[in-house]
Amino acid sequence: MGVTDPAGPVMDRDEVDRALARLGAEHEAIETSLLALQDHAGRRLLEGAELTGVTKERWAVTDTAITLLWAYFDTYTAALRSAREIRGRRRWSSREDLVELTELLRGESVTVAGSTTGSPARLSERFSLESLVDRMNDLYAAGLDLVVAADAVWSALPARIDLLAAELRRTRTLAHSVGVRPGEHPAGDDLERITRTLTDLRERVVSDPLAYWTARAGSSAPGGGRPDTTVYDREARALEEVRREIDAVLTVRQDAEQRLVRLRDVLSRADRTLAEARTARGEVLAKIAATEVPVVGGPPTVLQEQLAAASEYRRHGQWHRLSPLLESLEQQAEDELLRARASLTEVTAPLAVRAELRGRLDAYRAKVTRHGLAEDPFLIERYDAARRMLWSAPCDLRVAEQAVLRYQRAAAELLGGPAAPGRGGEGNGRGETS
Repeated sequence: MGVTDPAGPVMDRDEVDRALARLGAEHEAIETSLLALQDHAGRRLLEGAELTGVTKERWAVTDTAITLLWAYFDTYTAALRSAREIRGRRRWSSREDLVELTELLRGESVTVAGSTTGSPARLSERFSLESLVDRMNDLYAAGLDLVVAADAVWSALPARIDLLAAELRRTRTLAHSVGVRPGEHPAGDDLERITRTLTDLRERVVSDPLAYWTARAGSSAPGGGRPDTTVYDREARALEEVRREIDAVLTVRQDAEQRLVRLRDVLSRADRTLAEARTARGEVLAKIAATEVPVVGGPPTVLQEQLAAASEYRRHGQWHRLSPLLESLEQQAEDELLRARASLTEVTAPLAVRAELRGRLDAYRAKVTRHGLAEDPFLIERYDAARRMLWSAPCDLRVAEQAVLRYQRAAAELLGGPAAPGRGGEGNGRGETS
């Protein structure tokens, strides 16, 4: 071990045998990995595909690197074979053999021609067997990473795009059956856009899979990352929204007649209520004096026109037009019915006040009768005065209310003086005690 050379101390026979065994195991592992890479489905697809974009650029570099990797492996194989031949000359290697083996196994004894992995490119490079193994491992890892990434994208996205495209075709057929077509309905335009986007996406995924690969930060495993499904996911959500729209249109087709019948009924009730309000207004003007009665408007003709249009849409199967119109009409019809009811309530308010005063007057008359005071001249006079005002036309509500209050006070005095709050349970309804 005292003899040295540029490769370091001369190895003894045991060291040589251990080094050869280790290098042999590495050779076998590298060969297995290279053959697996050669047969990898992703590599075969890359070789046969018409690539574009970033995948084309990176595969050109990787393909050259894989070719160089095989050249390195052949050189490594030849060097290992030479070392084994030298060791196999004698059972007990001579010093000259050990010096030669030391140089071959530890020194930069391997020359590889045509390397293009450095910058600038070299006509040849020299390696030790150990550094050559490291170089092959680096090239293999980079090549495998690209192949696995491309294969992962090809395995995931095109199949999913095809399934979504099939669903898209079914949706388009259904949409066409209910009149949802491009240029006539927004959902029809969306279906056309989704179709174009999916077609373009599939073409780009097939030709440039690495453009749809997101590497996982910090991952050293081959193909560490995931396919980028952003565009696919967006179009899948858009198609789901269109499907919901088509479902809504289909629902309209199924229950359109019932909804139209309900609409006609609601609008008819609104018309009848307005007619009742107009009649009541005439009655109020005739029976109630000094009262401003609001004018009652007629039914809006636009709703009847829209209802006629909805019936036409249903008759001609234009469900995509009928769907939004029905929703709008239903809301407007309910609003119109509420408006008619509010108008009737407002118009008849004076009659309600008169009815309340009549009821109050009769209630006190009954109370007085129960106490045996019905024939009292003073009460009869007050009662008759109030009754004439409330049962004559036109009735002045303000004057009639004062007459009713006078009768209440007179009755309260005869029944035992000013009534305390709660005595008898009656009041005048305006904060005064009866």
